[in-house]
Amino acid sequence: MTDPMTEPTRRAMPTSGLTPVRGLIYLAVLALAAGGAWFVTRGRNAPAPMAAGHNHGAAAAGAGAAKPVMLSAADQQRIGVTFAVATLGPLAKEVRTVGQVTFDETRLQTISPKIDGWVDKLFINATGQPIVAGEPLLTVYSPMLVSAQEELLLAKRLARDVSSASADARQTATDLLASARRRLSYWDIPASEIETLERTGQVQKTLTLRSTASGYVLQKNVVAGQKIMSGDALYKVADLSSVWVEGEVFEQDIANVRVGQMVHSDFDALPGRHLMGRISYIYPTLDPQTRTVRVRVVLANPGLQLKPGMYATILIAGTERPRVLTVPRAAVLSTGERSMVFVRDTTGHLTPREVALGGSNDERIEILRGLTAGETVVSSATFLVDAESNLGSALGGMGNMPGMDMTTPPKRLDAQPATSGAAPGAAPAAAKASVAAPKKKKDPMADMPGMDGMEGMDHSKHSTPKKP
Repeated sequence: MTDPMTEPTRRAMPTSGLTPVRGLIYLAVLALAAGGAWFVTRGRNAPAPMAAGHNHGAAAAGAGAAKPVMLSAADQQRIGVTFAVATLGPLAKEVRTVGQVTFDETRLQTISPKIDGWVDKLFINATGQPIVAGEPLLTVYSPMLVSAQEELLLAKRLARDVSSASADARQTATDLLASARRRLSYWDIPASEIETLERTGQVQKTLTLRSTASGYVLQKNVVAGQKIMSGDALYKVADLSSVWVEGEVFEQDIANVRVGQMVHSDFDALPGRHLMGRISYIYPTLDPQTRTVRVRVVLANPGLQLKPGMYATILIAGTERPRVLTVPRAAVLSTGERSMVFVRDTTGHLTPREVALGGSNDERIEILRGLTAGETVVSSATFLVDAESNLGSALGGMGNMPGMDMTTPPKRLDAQPATSGAAPGAAPAAAKASVAAPKKKKDPMADMPGMDGMEGMDHSKHSTPKKP
């Protein structure tokens, strides 16, 4: 009996006994083929090594470093560039800070009674009211005062009755009278009230307490009818004929401040008014939150124009040094990590140069190193010059980056002019060939042995088995 399957067909169909073996072989061949394909195509498909100019970190670093810049006269005028010369001259270290007007603590006083009692009537009954020493404050009823008055009148009568007695008796009566008067005076009963009591011989239900200080009432803690105890703070009075201005000096400026220095003070509430004073005290502690030390300036206050709570700008004049290298303050560009200036050289280039700074005032700043006397620096629009310099540095770094070639690209072949004899707009044969469909890549697995019959594989070099 003839086998209906031809020999080619039998070769193409694996026997059931060899199926697992051939499957393992196929898997191994596939793995080898994939590895070979990756190895062959790695060189073509792997990205080119990143050039130094294409390193974004390097580019950013390069862009941050300013480079010399050349500006035309028109550009300098457009952005407002001016120049100044670094000079040697005197420089006075000045410390400018903000202060606040406050009370002179040596002129504050609290008025308190020395007896217990009840307030009958108030004469000073409003906060902010001016008061003069000796002025009546209030009338008070106190059993202690009533008893003291009675003792005084008894001592007065006793002294009169023993006027013809022995010397010892008269001396004792006199001592009792003086003691009664002294007790009332110690309770702040004025001498006029005591004289009236002795003259009339009548005990008063209420006596008047008078002020012991002059100034303005800052606090009033009493009302009519109130019971008061000895030691209660009824009034707080401030003398505003002299005030303090307390300023905050930063830690780095403490060495330039000392007691007795002259201070210029200006006030927003007093435009055009300039007051002079001296530092009377430097506080011994530093505020850990603000890193500042308080200084105290005493100012006279005629007309009471300076009111506690006002803000002041104080300028502490330091010692003047006769020979210091300085430039205008606007010439220095500080970035937080360094300070630099732009120096104009003989060719007109503006070159950035790092400098070390010293003391300063409102107009000029000291250069410790980095400059020499006579060099010309940019004194205005320094920030714009720095931006121009950084921009040039960034563009210079991008010129070496792959893909950033700014040269004119070569012309395409199909864009060349038509040769003689060709129809207008027709492309040459070479151009047509260049735009032909890309050649299909050769399958690297096509030549692998044993790949006949693999489903889904296009092997152009292997012939299809012929039919019987």
